[in-house]
Amino acid sequence: MWGRFRKAGGRVADALRTETRTDGDKRSHNLFEAAAVYVAACAEDDQERADEASGWVSPEALSFGVNELACRAVIALARERGESPRTVARELLGLPTA
Repeated sequence: MWGRFRKAGGRVADALRTETRTDGDKRSHNLFEAAAVYVAACAEDDQERADEASGWVSPEALSFGVNELACRAVIALARERGESPRTVARELLGLPTA
C-alpha cells in the first residue's frame, strides 16, 4: 500500500517540478513565479517573455499557476469593489450580468 502511495506522490512531484534555465542560470523557478511572469508578459503583449516563462515549468504546472493567479486576482478585485467574485469575473470578461 505504501509503495503505491509513494509512486503516486512521485508522479505528482514530477508534474510540479520546475525546470532549470539553460542560459547558464541554474536557479529553478516555481510554478507561481512562472505564472506571474507569463500573465504579466501576456498583458504587456511581450511574447518573448511569455515564451521564456512558459519554458520554466511544465504546461500542466503553468496552467495550474495561471488558474490560481486568476482566482486570487478576481477575489482581490471583488473585495476592493465590494462585489461578488462572480460579478467581477463576468465584468472582466465583458459578459452580461447573470
